[in-house]
Amino acid sequence: MTEVHIAPIGFAGLGAVGVALIWAVEGLPAIGSTAALAYLAASTAILVVGLRRRRTSRFGEANVVTATRSALVAIITGLVVASFVAPIPVPLLIGLTVPALALDAVDGWVARRTDSVTELGARFDMEVDSFLLLALSAYVAQTLGPWVLAIGLMRYAFLAAGWMLPWLRAPLPYRYWRKVVTAAQGITLATAASGLVPVFASALLVALALALLVESFGRDVVWLAAYGHARCAADHADPEAEARAS
Repeated sequence: MTEVHIAPIGFAGLGAVGVALIWAVEGLPAIGSTAALAYLAASTAILVVGLRRRRTSRFGEANVVTATRSALVAIITGLVVASFVAPIPVPLLIGLTVPALALDAVDGWVARRTDSVTELGARFDMEVDSFLLLALSAYVAQTLGPWVLAIGLMRYAFLAAGWMLPWLRAPLPYRYWRKVVTAAQGITLATAASGLVPVFASALLVALALALLVESFGRDVVWLAAYGHARCAADHADPEAEARAS
């Protein structure tokens, strides 16, 4: 295994050490540490496979930032799972969530500054974002209700729909608004999770964030309905395009 493929394993190892230390100090339920380690194992394996398939020669500074975020998300995931069976230290959850959200603005900046923007790096960043939102929405749903899970599950539902409707998998044009909406989801869920805002106000903020997410996904679906069929037809007619997508 090359050095670039060892890098994700190293970050997963650091995440596992963090999990072990926190669970030992806080005495949290073992189901949480199991979930955190399962996330680390699965995400690392998928990333290594992606690096091998693309024959990547270096891990890159931006991926280092995203891998750090991923390790934080692993611990956050473990805390959320543990919260279903026992109280968890909320300040710790928020203390990990804030840097995980803040670093989301850093990895893209680093990629642009170092001229190391890659499709794999962007996908890695997106998947970490998505899982963080899923974990946070699962935690907040315990207080505000299961409807909050729509925030964390919407992208996965979109991906599942894409398996049945190939035109939903056509490449979308870049829109900065997607990043804004994603950031809004994370900030709003973290605010609601902190318990510092009254429940009514938290519900209102989360509902507004969900409305923004529905608008963003809805706009993409409308665009894909109009242009996705043509893009899919063009890709199937172009072997090189199919190879790039695989």
